[in-house]
Amino acid sequence: MKKLSLFSGIGGIDLAAKWAGIETVAFCEKEHFPQKVLRRHWPNTPIYDDVCTLTREVLERDGIIGTGRTIDLISAGYPCQGESYAGKRKGQADDRWLWPEVTRILDELSPSWFLGENVSGHITMGLDQVFTDLETLNYTAMAFHIPALAVDGDHERYRVFVVAYSNKESGPQKNKAISSVREKWETWKNASWCDWRPIPRSNWHIFGPPVSRSTNGIPDRLDRCYGLGNAVSPYQVYPILSAIKAINDQIRRANYENKI
Repeated sequence: MKKLSLFSGIGGIDLAAKWAGIETVAFCEKEHFPQKVLRRHWPNTPIYDDVCTLTREVLERDGIIGTGRTIDLISAGYPCQGESYAGKRKGQADDRWLWPEVTRILDELSPSWFLGENVSGHITMGLDQVFTDLETLNYTAMAFHIPALAVDGDHERYRVFVVAYSNKESGPQKNKAISSVREKWETWKNASWCDWRPIPRSNWHIFGPPVSRSTNGIPDRLDRCYGLGNAVSPYQVYPILSAIKAINDQIRRANYENKI
């Protein structure tokens, strides 16, 4: 399963995707410090720095997609400053509101899955528009409001995760695929987070030493604080990505069996 990562930050979602068996084939992140982190841990994965110029044509030119190479999942931690309770909450009037670029890329690439991430303030500002746009693009979507504490995090850090599945499947497999997704989602919603299989912790060093112990100088420390402040805990999003991978594998098996 192949994933394109938009607004990647320091790779929290992408690390969780790796644990779940999903390969990130390209990043899009404009900030210098997060790019350094991504290059350190994914040295062979290309990084684009402007979501506004990232197109299907560019990805085809660079060999990211093409014959036999498709994007199954797009993840996007789209900018949250316009929705954050810590800001002025301008929402879509904020010039950092880049959700329309996400919808453009979704429309161009038509992945089977979408995973969005944002702050709690997104629930009351902007989330309705996200659902409307996803429905227009023919996706079935739902949102989950999950604290890092749910996976034994040391801080509350609530995040809104938007999970969407494309309804564009054609032929006799469509209804079976959609019902599989819905059935799995119902099980998923009702399950305790503790029911998920153990999450590997060997790569947690990706985020470097704790901020309070950084001795790399003030500028780097500020960059580290910024990166960590915007980061998604991989443990927080891993159950979602694990479920997406399991459902996707189930659908592929069902489609294969229907063909033979």
